[in-house]
Amino acid sequence: MEPEHPTTPPSTRKRMVIMLLAVGLLTGLLVGFNTFKGVMIQRALQGGQEPAQTVSTAQAKQEQWQPALSAVGTVRAIQGADLAFEVPGVVVSVAAAGVSVPQGQVLVSLKDDTEKAQYRALQAAANLAQVTFRRAKEQMEAHVISAADFDGLEADLKAKEAAAQAQLAVVAKKHLTAPFAGHLGIISTSPGAYVTPGVPVASLQQLDQVYVDFSLPQRDLAKVKQGQRVDLALDAYPGRTFRGKVTAVNPKVDEATRNVQMEATFPNPGHALVPGMFASLSLDVGTSQPYLTLPQTAVTYNPYGSVVFLATQGEGGLRAQQVFVTTGPTRGDQVAILKGLETGAQVVTSGGLKLRNGTPLKVDNSVVPGNEPSPTPQER
Repeated sequence: MEPEHPTTPPSTRKRMVIMLLAVGLLTGLLVGFNTFKGVMIQRALQGGQEPAQTVSTAQAKQEQWQPALSAVGTVRAIQGADLAFEVPGVVVSVAAAGVSVPQGQVLVSLKDDTEKAQYRALQAAANLAQVTFRRAKEQMEAHVISAADFDGLEADLKAKEAAAQAQLAVVAKKHLTAPFAGHLGIISTSPGAYVTPGVPVASLQQLDQVYVDFSLPQRDLAKVKQGQRVDLALDAYPGRTFRGKVTAVNPKVDEATRNVQMEATFPNPGHALVPGMFASLSLDVGTSQPYLTLPQTAVTYNPYGSVVFLATQGEGGLRAQQVFVTTGPTRGDQVAILKGLETGAQVVTSGGLKLRNGTPLKVDNSVVPGNEPSPTPQER
């Protein structure tokens, strides 16, 4: 008798066939949809046109550059001092502030009645000692007194005269005088106020000429010489340049910064330069030379090189063309191009970050980046 084999019910086989057909149909639909989408995207790209990018342009041109060293410095008076008393006291008078004063003029006075009275007493004692000494001298010549008594009287006279002079110096210290001719600033005290020694009460500055202290890296030391011309600019006077000369170069290099301290002297008509001002300095070095010049905004600096975009005539109008360049020194808003460009090339100066090779361009130069060799701040 043969064994019986299990059989699959017809209903189960039917369900499996239907499921396989459904999976196959779904897979086919997905593949077909993706293929259709890819074809449509490709057709859209082939038929579409990249929109033009709005940029500004400038022409690369040759300009003469004067090699210069730049530095920042601080204005300092030729002679300047914050004046203070050496002795305490009560203020009795002050001079007018904000005016020019001659050397020796009294600026602030303290009450000195007691000190003057002490001086008069000491001077009277010194006068009496002088009379006594003259008599003793006559007696010494007549051999009436001993040499020891004469020497004692002479020493007493000198001691009393010295005491009187010391007290006179104390009286003088009660009056603050101008140690040199200059411009008197604000007096920070008034009559009736008590002042203590060492506390500044007035500032006196001589402003007909001023110093400007600045420093340069040690590598530039050989380029600077005493007497060399220096130009100075200040934010307080836009567009105005002050001209002076180097008057001192420190004979040592700062070990901490490796910079060399220098001093320049400037005439100061009208006392426009005030001590403590922050100043920008420029020192011309060497002879001028031509450079191909662009605004600094035209150059994009990347790890693999510096890039500019040219506006070139192509199919359908202007197109962007990427060019690698070698940059040189900078001055103000400008940068020198050493290699990669020719004179007259139209270069994109703004909007370059959104460009690639072949991008259509629309030029709008109604607003352009700065291209000044010596820009000055503009108040808006």
